[in-house]
Amino acid sequence: MTDLDGVFTRLYKADALAVDTGEILRYAGVKELTDEVGKLLEQCISEARALIDCRVCYKEFEICLEEGEIDLGFARAKSAKLAKNLSECCRIILFSATVGGGIDRLIKKYSVSSPAKALFMQAIGTQQVEALCDLFNRQVASEAAVRGYSTRPRFSPGYGDLSLDLQRDIFESLDLTKRIGITLNDSLLMTPTKSVTAIIGLKRR
Repeated sequence: MTDLDGVFTRLYKADALAVDTGEILRYAGVKELTDEVGKLLEQCISEARALIDCRVCYKEFEICLEEGEIDLGFARAKSAKLAKNLSECCRIILFSATVGGGIDRLIKKYSVSSPAKALFMQAIGTQQVEALCDLFNRQVASEAAVRGYSTRPRFSPGYGDLSLDLQRDIFESLDLTKRIGITLNDSLLMTPTKSVTAIIGLKRR
């Protein structure tokens, strides 16, 4: 779906997302998978995925790398690491992805009654939103290749020397609250918490 201002949204089913139990265990800090832990993890994955609501919102911009600053098309940023990531790129895909608020509700529910489940829900939510980003990234790369572009690894505000303040510009540019229901608080934290904003560079091949 697209609006007149060039912002697109995509919806995905939870079944489209890969489930990587190794990554979930890593996020949860679990080093040994016993039968008991495995059964609990399977229960949590099943319960969490029933509530996942996958949404991605994105827009393409022309960019210009200037001395000491990057014109991203929707904002200007100072970041040596992002500039390196976008080296030789002329365009970007700005996007946000979320797996919805269902997992947040499960985390809140189990934080009192079952801390172990709450921990797994946190880890599952993180793995699933990363899987959603990976899925969207693969689609972007495939579509970009048809146009003669290659893609750079995604880069998010708050990573390296890229200020988290860029979140405000991203939210304004994509109108994320209206389009896919993500809100940003005064501390620049997103709700649902299992949400990501990022930039993918496009480089002419």
